[in-house]
Amino acid sequence: MSGETNLSVLIASMEPELLAETYVFTVIDESQFNRLPMSIIKGCFREREGLTIIAQLSHAKDLGLKYEGEYRCLTLNVHSSLEAVGLTAAFSNALGGENISANVVAGYYHDHIFVPSSDGEKALACLQALAKQYQK
Repeated sequence: MSGETNLSVLIASMEPELLAETYVFTVIDESQFNRLPMSIIKGCFREREGLTIIAQLSHAKDLGLKYEGEYRCLTLNVHSSLEAVGLTAAFSNALGGENISANVVAGYYHDHIFVPSSDGEKALACLQALAKQYQK
């Protein structure tokens, strides 16, 4: 299944969901990564400086991982194609208009947007309003 590419359909049907958990971004090295249980990792990206890990706040604290900031995750429940054009720009512009920073992770099926914890509910309302503008 390749996912939706029509921008209007994507926005209208994105069905944003605010996950209950609080997440953090942390950087670890390969040896630390090899000791982490995979079940605690929400996301991972290899950079020159180390491995960026996204994990629940509670797991990071339990493991003594250093982090800055706490985030909530909004999942867009539309299966967007990795080749879709404009969806990230649309929701980033909407969130930016509300002065909400967005850290976006694209999975195979869905986009996941990490926003500061204090802006979680506001971000959800913003994305719901954006979707409503495109619904018939």
